[in-house]
Amino acid sequence: MPSTLAVPHIGRRTARRAARSSAVRAAARGGFAARGVIYLLVGVLALRIAFGDPGEQADRGGALAEIAARPFGGVLIWALGLGLAGMALWRLSEAAFGAAGPDGHKAGTRLLSLFRCVFYAVVAFSVLSFAAGTKDSGSGSSDQQSRDATATALELPGGPWLVGAAGVGIAVAGVWIAVRAILRTFHKHLNRSGMSRSARRAVDVLGVSGGIARGGVFALAGVYVVKAAVTYDPGRAKGMDDTLRSFAHTPAGPWLSAAIAAGLALFGAFSCAMARWRDV
Repeated sequence: MPSTLAVPHIGRRTARRAARSSAVRAAARGGFAARGVIYLLVGVLALRIAFGDPGEQADRGGALAEIAARPFGGVLIWALGLGLAGMALWRLSEAAFGAAGPDGHKAGTRLLSLFRCVFYAVVAFSVLSFAAGTKDSGSGSSDQQSRDATATALELPGGPWLVGAAGVGIAVAGVWIAVRAILRTFHKHLNRSGMSRSARRAVDVLGVSGGIARGGVFALAGVYVVKAAVTYDPGRAKGMDDTLRSFAHTPAGPWLSAAIAAGLALFGAFSCAMARWRDV
């Protein structure tokens, strides 16, 4: 009969094996695929806007609405929501037991996994609420959500400082995403031994270009949040849709907007590639 001291150890070992199980790995791959589909659609919608179709909504809500309008769209939205929930579960297992790779057990890596778990849990809840037909599910306009959240935060004690700090954090995260893409840090997460040379080159192109575009959107969105804090005007905050439209007002014009939109679509393809070759 095992001692009482051995029981917790056996329990932790069992939980760790469960976190590395084929079911959790499948959940992670499903999450990457779901993220890929959403980014692909957002990129396509943003490209339409860049080329003169202002009626589209280039964000998660717009992507879900586009899917819902297709045959069997409701089924696909449920699948996307469950896939994103799987991503949250996998990130939770990384936070609890460590991620794959040499740095997977470091405190910083596990804390980042916890933040990602919370983020994907919120997104999954939003998508599943949309699938269930819940009113105000959170999958509506990202612009209105950003303005509402900013207005609420500005009313808190020290609200402008909190909003400003959040904006700086979002902008820094955007730069961090872009720099990591340029440095190809995703290499350490790939099972490159199982990839052909052409597949490696293709994933590099998708990962670098997609990561730069995604980071650029985050960085610019963060700048707008900082402006909202400085002016005490929640209307200055922008979601993904308005942020993407803003690129057209730069000196590069609609071509920069089109390049960013194409980059987001490429990031969607990169996420799908990660569903195939990511080491989880």
